[in-house]
Amino acid sequence: MTTYYAQGSPRTDLTREDLRAALAETFQQLEPRRRVLALPPDYTRANSMAGALTCLTHEYFGDRLTDVMPALGTHVAMSDRQIERMFPGVSKRLFRVHDWRNDVVTIGEVPPEFVAKATDGIWRKPWPAQLNRLVWEGGHDLILSIGQVVPHEVVGMANYNKNLFVGAGGAAGINESHFIGAAYGMERMMGRADTPLRRILNYAQENFCRHLPLLFVLTVIGPRDDANVARTLRVRDRLTECAGHCVPPAHLAVRGLFIGDDIDCFQQAAALSVQVNFTILDEPPRKIVVYLDPEEFQSTWLGNKAIYRTRMAVADGGGLIVLGPGVAAFGEDREIDGLIRKYGYRTTPEIMRLVEQTDDLPKNLSAAAHLIHGSSEGRFAVTYCPGKLSREEIESVGYRYGDLDAMLERYDPKKLRDGWNVLPDGERIYYVSNPALGLWAYRRRLTG
Repeated sequence: MTTYYAQGSPRTDLTREDLRAALAETFQQLEPRRRVLALPPDYTRANSMAGALTCLTHEYFGDRLTDVMPALGTHVAMSDRQIERMFPGVSKRLFRVHDWRNDVVTIGEVPPEFVAKATDGIWRKPWPAQLNRLVWEGGHDLILSIGQVVPHEVVGMANYNKNLFVGAGGAAGINESHFIGAAYGMERMMGRADTPLRRILNYAQENFCRHLPLLFVLTVIGPRDDANVARTLRVRDRLTECAGHCVPPAHLAVRGLFIGDDIDCFQQAAALSVQVNFTILDEPPRKIVVYLDPEEFQSTWLGNKAIYRTRMAVADGGGLIVLGPGVAAFGEDREIDGLIRKYGYRTTPEIMRLVEQTDDLPKNLSAAAHLIHGSSEGRFAVTYCPGKLSREEIESVGYRYGDLDAMLERYDPKKLRDGWNVLPDGERIYYVSNPALGLWAYRRRLTG
């Protein structure tokens, strides 16, 4: 097993040319490949630089890149516009849509005794390892799993084999994986590379996927030193027309790139991501304001990263304000959207009881997990300010409603800086411009 390329530090700033050279150096070490599959993330993770890496892969392999399948997980398929913006120059005829409910195959089961040990007894059933049929049966001689390593609410640190078994996985595996993470507890996992679900995914990869020609291309993305100035310009541009994603956004830098075919490259990326993406605060903010870029976040299913990634920071009795101009739905598909509307965001004990007492939630455990993730557990208030949902809809799922225009006037993304801000009237808030890029926690919550 090999790590082909590893470069990164909190001060590294890799350019597109650096990425091109790293890929070329890696590909030249491999035997000739004639049928290549790329598995990048979708548009909701455009800041990962996976778009650029896929474009550079296409540049290198040409028509030997036969398939590009965004690892959608449960997300909606990418639009033609999103494909053009994230993967400019890559023909749309190469793109395949991952159907997580239908187009998958179960390749094996992680034994229940292993699952029980990995989860401290929280889950005692065999875990079904599922993959899209194209990954499993496509006959490729190189499968590139491309994406960003960053703190994550379900698996601790995003990417690596999560991109396979969740991003390109099936309903049963996705449902159970999300529920395992939620039941075990986000605070026990986020920002950690070794977690219960990661152990389960590692078992599946090691025992069922040895014959697959997998190569992982992992980035670590962080803010530039002058990020607040650049981010302000970026937000201003967002309000008119966004640039593409084949170069890093103005406020971000590629801090690391790790390429390999085993867990070593992931562990190196995860260690760097903790340094780059995990903000530890000495004071818990009484109020956190989070902005959801309308290009990336159109549902609470995605937008609730505003809650997942900041909940360890918000002071007890404090508040979180979510500015979501693009939020138009709760779930990414009709079935999950209906379940969120039906049950709302509740505390962990409430959702665990509902899973035992209802017929529909046990069949949709990823939705049940999401309802837990989106709760403040009664510890702080969540005020949602959506662009395209009504007061009645927001309040029906357990959040407070905020008028978007009024909140944008008071908490103007063009004027706020990431981190602490003092408003003209003296109010002190903590601002996060994109919750997908990190994790925030109050130091004492980490030390007890």
